[in-house]
Amino acid sequence: MIRNIIKALKGFAWFRRFNALVTYEILAKQVNDSDWQFMNYGYLPSFGEAGTSPQDYSGHQRNALQMYHYLVTKTIVEGKHLLEVGSGRGGGANYIASTLKPASYTGMDLAHSAVNLANKLHHQPNLRFIQGSAESIPLADNSIDVVVNVESCHAYGSVPKFLSEAKRVLKPGGYLMLVDFRSENNMHVLQRDLHETGLDVVLEEDISSNVIRSIEEENDAKVANIHSLIPARWHKLFGEFAGVVGSRFYETLKGGSRSYYRFVMQKPIN
Repeated sequence: MIRNIIKALKGFAWFRRFNALVTYEILAKQVNDSDWQFMNYGYLPSFGEAGTSPQDYSGHQRNALQMYHYLVTKTIVEGKHLLEVGSGRGGGANYIASTLKPASYTGMDLAHSAVNLANKLHHQPNLRFIQGSAESIPLADNSIDVVVNVESCHAYGSVPKFLSEAKRVLKPGGYLMLVDFRSENNMHVLQRDLHETGLDVVLEEDISSNVIRSIEEENDAKVANIHSLIPARWHKLFGEFAGVVGSRFYETLKGGSRSYYRFVMQKPIN
């Protein structure tokens, strides 16, 4: 019954905003382990996929780092100004800022605790973290070369508002680079919203199989990490949140009723 009530409430924009804010405020405050720097399901590249592999990284969340790497390297970011909307714990921002050499990287998150944690964990001369809403980005028009959005916009109150804001802050010729998941019907809605932005579609691809393989490869390490960081009474709930093998997220992705896509969109020059 509770699940049905929550499912119904998710139809309201105010509840999606509230749910995301509370969830990530609590996670940043209660689980501030420095080894846990990413919050996406991870990515294993396809055979022969273009792009240089990430630098040597022995952390337990290598596949989550690769989600960022194989998204952002779809364009050249060296010397560019980047904004990540929904930067979470800041691991992806730190990797890109230190390795791919943008002129600046701003990580923005709705949750104050997440911003505080990211600023505590990561220190690069070209990196900063700020608090802000995806639906009202506190940056000037035409000021950003690349907007990055990793597994985040499914939680927004209004995705069209976010897309409008992303387009506003992008310079002409700039890129929106986005990965996220949806149920089959809702993925069609996201695709429609993206196509209606006026941004040009550079890349649109289903990467569900890459994410499934990532989940399966890192499952043992992820379960062990949950057991070491999370109180025992929350193991099952957090396993569902983290998408371990056997979770509802994993089963729906594996069964095809949910899909995971990667998009690269470009703002027209004229």
